[in-house]
Amino acid sequence: MAWLLLISLLMQLILGLTQLPLIGLLVVLSVPGLTAGMLEAFHVTARGGRPSPSLLFAPLTSGRHAGRLFAMGALVFVVGILCISMMLAGSEQLMDPDLLQRIEQGDMEAVAVLDQESLGRMVLAFMLGVGISGTLSYFTVPLIWFQDCKLWAALGAGLKALMINWKPFLALALGLVLVFVPLAVVSGVLFVSVGLGSLASAMVMGGVVVLMLLFQLLLFSTQYCAFREIFGVPAGPATPPQDESQLVA
Repeated sequence: MAWLLLISLLMQLILGLTQLPLIGLLVVLSVPGLTAGMLEAFHVTARGGRPSPSLLFAPLTSGRHAGRLFAMGALVFVVGILCISMMLAGSEQLMDPDLLQRIEQGDMEAVAVLDQESLGRMVLAFMLGVGISGTLSYFTVPLIWFQDCKLWAALGAGLKALMINWKPFLALALGLVLVFVPLAVVSGVLFVSVGLGSLASAMVMGGVVVLMLLFQLLLFSTQYCAFREIFGVPAGPATPPQDESQLVA
């Protein structure tokens, strides 16, 4: 568990670089590869091994899979930007580049400036972006990494599996949202408190960071277990399942 937390923390530190102009784009495109690295860490743990932090970067350094994972990152990025842009269109506040930059940097005062309509649009846009990226990559990434599938074959098989098993995955998504929302609200409140220089709030914030890391591990563990339940994890490269019955959880 400690090694998985360490790898999860390393991933969060890397994702924090998204605020940098050029490096940030590279990090965004690397998210599917980093996700595959986290899933590989769970796979090693499930087999009784001790996952090394270097596993996080194994998919990105794999000549066989890196290109497909970067292409997946580009696809998710483009689709997400298009959908979010459509959601934010029509709001003058959210089209202000300076205000958006402050919000992206975690400036809570900038968020407080937003009116109710703009704030609602921003929240919906965020949820839409997370939903789209999660749906597209949920099974696509492990299919590319574990079963050596091509991008479009993995995308098709992954979406098909989600549609066939939509009821359990809808329940899973609602459960994760119920866990995430209170953490997000508490984190937002504590960000304001920490900005006021409260030592107690800073200590509590450290605890929230740990909770967020545990939530991240929960996300990846459910993704890994769901993938194994539906597709299995073969010892070597495999082809996507040919029979639809293999997709039923």
